[in-house]
Amino acid sequence: MPPEGYRRAIEAHRQAARPSLADPAIAEAAERQTAAMRALSRRAFPEPDVVADDAPAPMDQARAQRRRQAAATEAAALRRAREERAAWEAGTPAIGPPAALRTTA
Repeated sequence: MPPEGYRRAIEAHRQAARPSLADPAIAEAAERQTAAMRALSRRAFPEPDVVADDAPAPMDQARAQRRRQAAATEAAALRRAREERAAWEAGTPAIGPPAALRTTA
């Protein structure tokens, strides 16, 4: 049971609080406007077709492609380093010009 002073303060607050000034007609108009805007938004920006659960998302595809490219670049660098080390150990000049590497943006 709350103390007497607390109950008096709550009752005084309830009596002092102004009743809601919202007009029901305005609230209904706002709801209609919101529904119309949502309908226009759905027409302007339709949901994409449903993708199967096991299909990779575009972001996953891009990430996988970047990983494949990084793995290919790493493999090429390791190959070249091995060739250069073998040439150095054999006392011969390095093998050919540097391999052309693709650049990424």
